[in-house]
Amino acid sequence: MTGIKTYNHGLPWEGDHGIVQGYCVNGILYISGQFSHDMQGTFIGEGDIELQTKQTLVNLDKVLAEFGANKSNIAEMEIFLTDPQEHFEKCIRIFKEYVGDHRPAGTLVGVSSMSFPDQLIEIRAVAHIN
Repeated sequence: MTGIKTYNHGLPWEGDHGIVQGYCVNGILYISGQFSHDMQGTFIGEGDIELQTKQTLVNLDKVLAEFGANKSNIAEMEIFLTDPQEHFEKCIRIFKEYVGDHRPAGTLVGVSSMSFPDQLIEIRAVAHIN
């Protein structure tokens, strides 16, 4: 894949923030931080790290699929997690189920808060298309 291709979920706030959900150039896909919302923009899983992690990964998959990729194309993932001491084990268990035998590079960063008050997790990624 050459050239530039972009993707948005089609949510109202995307245009206001000046970014896209996925940006692919020369076969490298950069995925903006995904979090726990459905495709109508409704927040999913208030107070529940497991539901939020699963929905966040569903949203990540939607971006990958738009570019003809899947989780095996992920080269690097960065997870931002509030209260990592409390949420780490549940988050990592779901992450490991998600990636299966695939082993991307990764970083987990503990943060004090997120963009939305009930948000506990955000995941960004870099993937290859070829």
